[in-house]
Amino acid sequence: MRLIAFIIVFSILLIKLTGCQTVKNKTDEIVKKENEKLSQFIGQPASELKIVMGLPDNEYKSDTGTKVFVYKTKKYGIPCERKFEISNNDMVIGFVSKGCF
Repeated sequence: MRLIAFIIVFSILLIKLTGCQTVKNKTDEIVKKENEKLSQFIGQPASELKIVMGLPDNEYKSDTGTKVFVYKTKKYGIPCERKFEISNNDMVIGFVSKGCF
């Protein structure tokens, strides 16, 4: 009886561990695609970013004096926020993406 219980518990743990790894792999793949997509804007004029992404939801000056464009969306009720740093000569120099997939 103990052997059967051990096999059942071991099987459940094995299924959970492999399931978590699958979710992690899929999440990593989605993040990689998101970063590849947004990396294409690096070195491009801010006007090109606005053509593709539209007008930002928010725009402000960072502590370093550069502009930051903020784009907010929701997918399946999960908020997504993309921030692009714009240099003083209006070129995209960086980005941060949170919650986007």
